[in-house]
Amino acid sequence: MKNKKKYLGIMLIAFAIVTIFFTTKAFAAPNTVDIPDVNISLGGEGTPKDYVDNIKLLIFLTILTLLPSVIMMATCFTRIVVVFSFLKGALGAQQSIPNQVLIGISLFLTIFIMQPVYTTINDNAFKPFMENTINQDQAFEAGAKPLREFMLKETRQKDLELFIETSKINKEEVTRENVPLYVVVPAFAISELKTAFEIGFLLFLPFLIIDMVVASVLMSMGMFMLPPVMIALPFKLLLFVMVDGWYLITRALVLSFG
Repeated sequence: MKNKKKYLGIMLIAFAIVTIFFTTKAFAAPNTVDIPDVNISLGGEGTPKDYVDNIKLLIFLTILTLLPSVIMMATCFTRIVVVFSFLKGALGAQQSIPNQVLIGISLFLTIFIMQPVYTTINDNAFKPFMENTINQDQAFEAGAKPLREFMLKETRQKDLELFIETSKINKEEVTRENVPLYVVVPAFAISELKTAFEIGFLLFLPFLIIDMVVASVLMSMGMFMLPPVMIALPFKLLLFVMVDGWYLITRALVLSFG
């Protein structure tokens, strides 16, 4: 008897789920969004338009997978997030400041700093291409130009020459207008890392002095078992708040990109 009740209950639940599913589908039908029919079958007949749509979808999905790498390597995101990472280590607040918060701040600062570049790319490349006034090659060149100028402005000449030499490009034919992006991006990345390390070194100095003073005082008092980091952390936070550290660091990072 119990088994019969159990099976009956399961059948009623399954029937309710199926009813809700088809009811929701029926009500949602008028508001559905038209999704292009993608045909990836190897057999059968297909029009040229179907193949073009499939190729465009493949290119779009490929761009989405590469978007995080582009944001990290071709923008100011690298310098900002590395500096914040150094700040987190200098304060000794690894557990107090979540990484998600620092990454979110870095991302929105990147959007703020790169806004002129994005606007130029949108006006000169994306909009004309969507309006069919320029072709794909022209759109790529128009979009790459402002991004290349931004990266070259922040790239050290020594780093740029390194990748030009290793890529076996003729130096006499390379100018700031036609240098390939596959040369500019890695040179820009290592330049950004060097700049971030220099800023991180300057951030560590005042907090290192506090650590040394606290450690010396504790040793002179014979408190060898008391961790200096625990005592130094409140003084570091107090110093950082008194000088308005977040304002100073954010201002320095924004102004460092001109």
